[in-house]
Amino acid sequence: MAMTDTQKALLAAAKTEKDAMDFYKYGAEKLPDDKAAATFKLLAREELEHARSFYDCVNSSGLAPFDSFISGPPDTESSWWKSLQSAMLIGFDERKALELAMDQEAALEKELLAMAEKMTDPDVKAVYLANARSTHRHEELIGEDYKAIYG
Repeated sequence: MAMTDTQKALLAAAKTEKDAMDFYKYGAEKLPDDKAAATFKLLAREELEHARSFYDCVNSSGLAPFDSFISGPPDTESSWWKSLQSAMLIGFDERKALELAMDQEAALEKELLAMAEKMTDPDVKAVYLANARSTHRHEELIGEDYKAIYG
């Protein structure tokens, strides 16, 4: 059975959240500052739940189990991964990682809000809006770490 446009959008949103999770997991491994690394680990866990919320809404029998989807390798073509790799080439440190994470979260929040506006199913729209709010909180949390470390 072919996927609807809404199902395709939900699957794309789940993939974006997985990309964010992979970004935070890998970034946490590379950050020497324990507080920033702990924040990245927390954000990776939250992105996992965001991905699950979108994936569960797809409601298609042709999908692999969520655990298979989420445990796949990072998408090295995603904007999240490419931005992290670029930052690492120019001297990756906590400041760059946190700035990059704030930028990525701000862009994702805008994307989620735009997609929410396109959704006609109120339950699906609610998932997008809930994830947009959580994404905004991520940006704030990262900003708090940034201020604590750099003033």
